[in-house]
Amino acid sequence: MADAPLHNGAPSGGTAGTSDTPETQKNKKRPSMAFNAVASVVSPVSNFVRSVSIRRSKTPKKDSQAPSRHQQTTPTTTVVRAGEETVSTQGDVEVAAGSKVKGQNGKVGSYSTSHRQKTSRPAIPDTFRPGAATGTGTDKSGDKSVLSRATSVRRSLKMKWDGPKKKDTATRPEVTPEVVEVTTEVKEERPKVRDSYNLPPPPTTAPSVMEVKSLIDSGDMLVALVNILFLREEWLQSQTSPEGASEGVTLTDLQLLYGALRDKMATIVRESSALPARNKELLVGVCRVVQEEERRERGGQAGGLGGWREAWREAVTCGVRQQLAAVHLDTPEHNTSWLAVHLGLLGKAIVEHLEQVKAELQNSYPPSFCIFHTYVEVWHQLVTEHLSRLVSGLNMEGSDQNTQGAGQNMQGAGPNTKLTSDQPKLQGKDFYALLNFIYNQYSGESIMGSDRLQPEMGVELKKLSANQELLETITDGFCTHTQAEVKRHLKGVLRVEKEELWERKATPKERHTHGHTLSPFPMDIARMVAELCKRAGDLSKELRQKIAHVCLEEIEIFTTNFVPEFLSCNRRLVSDSSDLLDQTLWIKYHTTYMNSFTALGEHMESYRSCSADHVTSLSQSLEGAERKLKESLLKQLISDIRPFSELLMTKRWLSEEQDFNQITTRVDQFYQLCTELSHTHLQAFVGKLHLVVCREYFRPLMTTTYSCKGRPHKNQRAAETLHTQWNALHTLFTDMGSEEAWLLPLGAYLSNILKQKSENNINEEILEPLITDYPDISERHLMAVLRFRGKWSPARVVIQQRFTKLNKTHKLGEDRNFFKLIQ
Repeated sequence: MADAPLHNGAPSGGTAGTSDTPETQKNKKRPSMAFNAVASVVSPVSNFVRSVSIRRSKTPKKDSQAPSRHQQTTPTTTVVRAGEETVSTQGDVEVAAGSKVKGQNGKVGSYSTSHRQKTSRPAIPDTFRPGAATGTGTDKSGDKSVLSRATSVRRSLKMKWDGPKKKDTATRPEVTPEVVEVTTEVKEERPKVRDSYNLPPPPTTAPSVMEVKSLIDSGDMLVALVNILFLREEWLQSQTSPEGASEGVTLTDLQLLYGALRDKMATIVRESSALPARNKELLVGVCRVVQEEERRERGGQAGGLGGWREAWREAVTCGVRQQLAAVHLDTPEHNTSWLAVHLGLLGKAIVEHLEQVKAELQNSYPPSFCIFHTYVEVWHQLVTEHLSRLVSGLNMEGSDQNTQGAGQNMQGAGPNTKLTSDQPKLQGKDFYALLNFIYNQYSGESIMGSDRLQPEMGVELKKLSANQELLETITDGFCTHTQAEVKRHLKGVLRVEKEELWERKATPKERHTHGHTLSPFPMDIARMVAELCKRAGDLSKELRQKIAHVCLEEIEIFTTNFVPEFLSCNRRLVSDSSDLLDQTLWIKYHTTYMNSFTALGEHMESYRSCSADHVTSLSQSLEGAERKLKESLLKQLISDIRPFSELLMTKRWLSEEQDFNQITTRVDQFYQLCTELSHTHLQAFVGKLHLVVCREYFRPLMTTTYSCKGRPHKNQRAAETLHTQWNALHTLFTDMGSEEAWLLPLGAYLSNILKQKSENNINEEILEPLITDYPDISERHLMAVLRFRGKWSPARVVIQQRFTKLNKTHKLGEDRNFFKLIQ
């Protein structure tokens, strides 16, 4: 049998008919570190075992390919990665201090040494290498005895060795280098830049313009400035020299060099916002150039462009403008919340950029530059300009514009985005997004108040310095759109009432409160106003007040327009062709809306503290609407009882009471339908009803052509009938809850005039109580009573004189007007 090849440097050759035991093969694959650990202890035994194994081997055949004495297999490669470095070794293991290495046996070992450790298998003497010694086979029993003794020794040393395993290339998994990643965090502390500095030494010989330009292009700003100053001094000396101007540098060259220096400064500062890590050292040179030029200006040695600090700030502004231009701005066609999304992205960009300034740029500037403060102020300025352009809709080009010049006005809204004067007008939600951004988000924790910007961000730096004109424009736009929204909502309320109720003759959707009915719209309107005011109050108290004004004004207009529209649409319910159900529904509409207007006024009272004048005006409008509805009800009642009241004060009236009974019956039915009014409304309505019905009862005296002709029995009967019916009306309305007790004596006063046998008896004692309690009675009203009583007589002249005399001594009262409205 041919000799087997060596594996990992262990001998495996032998003569035909012999083979390694399993224990021997496993021992060949044991890690080299195990041999290092016990080499000193088991070296004699190992050498003995190897010598016996070699002696057992036979002479190889001619076609066998046994390894030569110097032939060795390549050891297993182990790779250790420490941080970013990977070390590959052949036969050795190279380990960094503190690294963890995963070996082929699946276990992880930790090494604490800081130097490289190299481990390998014990060296095998040449006499024990394959090919170094060959021999014939020995007795197998003797070999087994030797192996048994070796195993006994190994076990006594607590060495576990199961013998070598046969090489199985078909099933053995591919061994790949183990990779251990060791992560080390290195925090670099850059020294802070001081305000003091030293200029580089001036050149010994005058440099050329191209050499200085090369220094500028390479970013060696301070050295370039020193060379420019050297050339400037040389030029000044040539100008004052008697020999005249030399052929050296010219004024144009100096101006070009100064311009190139400033342009380079602008480029460095502008790009420091986007790539601060690349320009940190360059920024120091920029600062020194600015400081040196300012120092020379203060010393009266300025000869350059001047205004270097302003140019530096303009470059900072241009760099920030680039950051602003990179913020994505969608179009309303693609996203209805385009502006709110854009402002959110803008706030995120601001925080990230200022955090970058704080962490990376702040240590590249001297303290006198107040770099963080400067960048915050520039953001304030550009954000205000950006919001102004968003509101006004001026042309805003994208970030693809040329921005090389420090003073170039770059208007940016987003990549490949343009806002023109043809853009859709801002909606109410867009104005709200702007105001929320100004009042809450910008100075809040999400942007300028972010913990990531502390402690550099002071309280005085957080607030956006938006000009008052911009705020007023946005606020007016928000109020205008809110007013339009409220107007649409109220028009919708009126449209629903008209289409769903009045046109269909449907019963109102009642909402019972304290025993009376309400329409749903007062609560809907109150909820809408509360939401709008709360939303505005989250921004500012002043805005909440303005929104409250807007809402109250629109509700007042709605109230004014509601009643005429209602009366116009529901007139058919009380026409001659209408039935009792229509009339009942008509009354129900009135009572429901009277209660609803009252409830609406109560809801709006909560805004009196912030808008007292508007609440007062709305209350008057609501009272006017309630009064119109009340007058509509009373007018309908009068038209219902007038056919019967016109038959009063006639001959039929003296003999029959059916007409009067019809009046009282219809009045009582009408009252029962009105009991759904709230208690406050019902009590006031009953008093008004009492007064109107009493006036309607007296009105026939003014128009009747009937006369008792002075006949005592007719006058007496008329007096008794009038007194009885008047008391019946008073009792009827008192039971309804009327408090108009002042109307009761009128029946007695008129009856007393009618029952007098002679007009000569109508003296001052009879007239004075009537005039005292009812000062609005006129001579015309008194003459109508006398005319109903009988024919004219000379005594009426005396009565007129007495009445005129008494009437002058009594002033008219506004609280007791009974005769004034009787035509």
